[in-house]
Amino acid sequence: MSDASITASNLSFAWPDDTPVFEDLSFTVGSGRTGLVAPNGAGKSTLLKLIAGELRPTTGSVSVNGTLGYLPQTLPLTGDLTVAEVLGVATVIQAIDAVESGDTSEEHFTTIGDDWDIEERTRAQLHRLGLADLAFDQSMSTLSGGQIVSLGLAAQLLKQPDVLLLDEPTNNLDLDARHKLYDVLADWNGCLLLVSHDRALLDRMERIAELDRDELRFYGGNFTQYEAAVRAEQEVAEKNVRNAEQELKREKREMQQARERAERRASNAARNLKNAGLPRIVAGNMMRGAQESAGRAGQMHASRVSEARARLDEAGRALRDEQRITLDLPDTNVPAGRTLLLGEQMQVRLGGRAVFAGDGVDLTIRGPERIALTGPNGAGKSTLLRLINGDLELGSGRIKRADGRIAYLSQRLDLLDLDRTVAENFAAFAPGRTEAERMNLLARFLFRGTRAHLPVGVLSGGERLRATLACVLCAEPAPQLLLLDEPTNNLDLSSVGQLESALGSYQGAFVVVSHDERFLVEIGVDRWLRLADGELTETGAPQV
Repeated sequence: MSDASITASNLSFAWPDDTPVFEDLSFTVGSGRTGLVAPNGAGKSTLLKLIAGELRPTTGSVSVNGTLGYLPQTLPLTGDLTVAEVLGVATVIQAIDAVESGDTSEEHFTTIGDDWDIEERTRAQLHRLGLADLAFDQSMSTLSGGQIVSLGLAAQLLKQPDVLLLDEPTNNLDLDARHKLYDVLADWNGCLLLVSHDRALLDRMERIAELDRDELRFYGGNFTQYEAAVRAEQEVAEKNVRNAEQELKREKREMQQARERAERRASNAARNLKNAGLPRIVAGNMMRGAQESAGRAGQMHASRVSEARARLDEAGRALRDEQRITLDLPDTNVPAGRTLLLGEQMQVRLGGRAVFAGDGVDLTIRGPERIALTGPNGAGKSTLLRLINGDLELGSGRIKRADGRIAYLSQRLDLLDLDRTVAENFAAFAPGRTEAERMNLLARFLFRGTRAHLPVGVLSGGERLRATLACVLCAEPAPQLLLLDEPTNNLDLSSVGQLESALGSYQGAFVVVSHDERFLVEIGVDRWLRLADGELTETGAPQV
């Protein structure tokens, strides 16, 4: 459907406690692939729910031209459902089976309609998304998180929608599943509106829509082109701010000079009038005239200063608040020749099953290596990190760790006490630092002023990650080996950038488990490992 579209007119939405999400939002999204970006909490998922009809606008309207498919970020699926039920094809397949068994009841033919090839079409769709091995009667409770997401997408695609809404569709997907998703969406011909923090996916979009300050701004091209356009805008905005600041200084200076000239003229005029011997009434009229003239001049300069200040305010509003973490952490430095970890034939058993193939896996980490650990979901990547950290005991083999601290950030970000403030948690990790040192370091992690005294439990995902990084990287002793398990999960693009800049300042070794190839490239990974089928192998860097 070439005219498939989404249209919002003066759309406003607020939560029941009257907290506004956005106000008076108007836009049209036409056919093609559109990526929707904004910081966490800006209302991206809320907007998709409004379009899908799951929420009702406070005022205004939103409409969809064409049939709608919607994949939410959290799928409302239960383990009791079968694959066929999730796909919405169970009743049709059952009716076809009944007819083929000799039951020619009219209701079966009504149920089937024109969908005699439903099983073939469904199998083709599952194959495209890497789910060819799933049985139609398989229970959802047997599927991984990534398989459930892919299955949810297959269910929407089988509806053959004209308009497709996807909210973080690559969450929980491994690299293979992500690339299959990329290929499926590359062939999409309808209207696609997609929320994602996956930059590789956003680079496959035809336009980027940025939700900011109750406005949806559209940029032609993919995410990389959007970033370039934003940088160019910021360069212009910064130049405009500098010019406006200079103009305001100049107007203030001219106003001050005009005031001083007026005061000198008034003083001279008073002396001259006194010496001229003019009648008092004439002298008074002349003085009032001079004062009124000086007052008009003063008002003119004050007006110019006010206008210059307004132009500066307007120029400042175009500037983006893009904060980066910048650190110098010499205590984390690791000499190039030092062996931090030596593991030989490492094997561990979980639930009575060996996690790794054969005699186990070997791994040596030397110097400040930056290692990416990739592989399919369920391959044992998190298990290997826990083994390196000492959380799991070896079933067989041997492992030797160098003196020095290893820091492990799990997916759950559960290192910090949720009831204590960021500053209190930081003091527990670095008790030898002075309070002034700690507050200065927290400020570098963007916890300034009152933000440093918030309980960790109220922080967003990105803020909690920054707080955890601050406590880990600046702890005593500083860690020389850092283990990170899916650190970009649920982070907005700004928070991912902050994490990249923090890791760029880290001078120790790290092992990162991530399916985000662009993130791995940005943090300077120089060694790539893949864990699959129980075997750990060295691979080259992916082509992103």
